[in-house]
Amino acid sequence: MRSARAADTDARVEAATTTRVDRPAGVVLALGALYFIWGSTYLGIRFALDGFPPLLMSGARFVCAGGVLYALLRARGAPKPAPREWAASALVGTLLVCGNALVVVAEQWVSSGVAAVAIASMPIWAVIIAGLWGRWPAKLEWVGLAVGLCGVLLLQGRGDLRASPAGTVALFFSTVSWALGSVWSKRLPLPHGPVASACEMLCGGAVILVAAVIHGERFAAVPGPRALVSFAYLVVFGSMVAYSAYAYLLRSVKPSLATSYAYVNPVVAVGLGALLGGESFALASIGALGLILAGVAIVAAQRGG
Repeated sequence: MRSARAADTDARVEAATTTRVDRPAGVVLALGALYFIWGSTYLGIRFALDGFPPLLMSGARFVCAGGVLYALLRARGAPKPAPREWAASALVGTLLVCGNALVVVAEQWVSSGVAAVAIASMPIWAVIIAGLWGRWPAKLEWVGLAVGLCGVLLLQGRGDLRASPAGTVALFFSTVSWALGSVWSKRLPLPHGPVASACEMLCGGAVILVAAVIHGERFAAVPGPRALVSFAYLVVFGSMVAYSAYAYLLRSVKPSLATSYAYVNPVVAVGLGALLGGESFALASIGALGLILAGVAIVAAQRGG
């Protein structure tokens, strides 16, 4: 059982790391941040790839974000995680950061919009993986799974993924890795509060950096201005700001609202890819997006709250 002193310390850290704004306004701002920022990171990844090798970029992004966030939280009084909490963070962080790194790998061959649509199916895989711990889907959840998987098959059959087998495999394992990390995180002794995100990013990013070195990734030249600005955007906004907003929502609103970014991010990614990235997106792929999001919505409605 946690001591009264430890509980008081956690309460003070939580108060220190929570934005002091009116709650309704804070929720709106946090949701807006998640909707736009995480939706825009797909195009940011594509631009960063112009100057960064994929694994080096992913690993460095999360090591930088996790390191800065951890230092800030510790300076504001956050307790140092115990060894078992670091071990849990390493496991979850590796799965989550690996999921993101595989998106970066896939975007070498598929557009940012197609990647975002494929990743929108992640909540469906999370429901399936949750069955490994005995929580199998209810009847209507199976309907949602079927609808969402039909969207994935339509996206594949349309050719957006079929034209790139390597990209398809990377996106598939990305969704599975992220879903497994998300489900498993609820059953592991992670650090309390935002420190968990910092530790996960640090550990997961370090693992991906090691993989990059083993894979032999090197910089062919100094990254250009657009790649550097995109990388900085991914570190500051895509990781530090968005993860903080997500943590605030998890403390303040129902999980069904906090995870509603899954419905909006693909729309933002597709729009930005078309407007700023010169990407094309077929009508059939819009239909695939609709089916995937409808499936996710059905599942979320059953498990919401």
